Amino acid sequence: MTADGHDHPYAHDHPHEHDHPHEHDHPHEHDHDHAHEHAHPHGGVRGFLYDLFVPHTHDAADSIDDAMEATSAGVRALKVSLFVLLGTTVLQAVVVGFTGSVALLADTIHNFADALTAVPLWIAFVLGRRAATRRYTYGYGRAEDLAGLFIVVVVALSAVIAAWEAVDRFVHPRPVEQPWLLVLAGLIGFAGNEAVAIYRIRVGRRIGSAALVADGVHARLDGFTSLSVVLGAVGVLLGIPLADPVIGLLIAISILALLWGTVKSIGARLMDAVDPEQLDRVEHALRHTDGVLEVQTLRVRWVGHRLVGAATVVVDTPGLADAGRVAERATAEVRSTVGNVDEFTVTPTAVDAAPR
Repeated sequence: MTADGHDHPYAHDHPHEHDHPHEHDHPHEHDHDHAHEHAHPHGGVRGFLYDLFVPHTHDAADSIDDAMEATSAGVRALKVSLFVLLGTTVLQAVVVGFTGSVALLADTIHNFADALTAVPLWIAFVLGRRAATRRYTYGYGRAEDLAGLFIVVVVALSAVIAAWEAVDRFVHPRPVEQPWLLVLAGLIGFAGNEAVAIYRIRVGRRIGSAALVADGVHARLDGFTSLSVVLGAVGVLLGIPLADPVIGLLIAISILALLWGTVKSIGARLMDAVDPEQLDRVEHALRHTDGVLEVQTLRVRWVGHRLVGAATVVVDTPGLADAGRVAERATAEVRSTVGNVDEFTVTPTAVDAAPR
């Protein structure tokens, strides 16, 4: 689950210039700045690592706006990643049997736990399809975030088990057999996790799922922990048998450390946090709707991987029917510009009635 509050699966790159076929009788000025500044590092090693582990993009031309299609894409991604990670786990488990490596055992346990995390997310996506009721008026989209909490618990448990096995190996040493097989197993673990990471992140961006993107980033991190198994194998080959349990313990510690980013990401969603850049896009769409003079209030929240929100706008016409048409155009503009929007309510206010 991602990771530092910057999960941007729904970033959109859209032009800020609009050609209107008619002129307004009022000065239609927008004095807000659209040149958004980001604190993301973009150069050097730091920028490379940031882009690798905190995916961020403005290119969302292929964003899926239809709720049912988005859910289907999410379920499909979970199915594929489940079978890929299970296959990776089975291959690594076979190598554990031949080598007795505790480092590889720790990585295998964690990969198996990661494969199982697809199950609660799968259930959450299916629940999210259910229609809203009088009791659950926003529907069941939040099941996705609750699944994220379950994933945190499962991954944390896998880290504890891996740490326990590593400490036990310190107390009861056992030689590692055929260390060259560990190199192969580490590369298998890396390849499987990286394939899952690419797929989950790509689909998560398209459908706006923070949980799926965070799960993809987590898989990418797991790929690099799998490579650490190779380091343990090299240590054993160099005559340092303790390298294997040391690497196993480091893997367990790294899992817990990296889990914090997922906790923050899921916690932010549960607290209705929205990326300010996402809010800017919604506001931009409203302000550039013909007939809208000002955006008074704006609230947006995520329900699973879908957006809902409401806004109050000042319009340039006092007539109720005309104001309603402006509100309809503003809603349509938000849907076409932002995407991933289920419900968005625009309330028009006449310019004379707007508070000064």
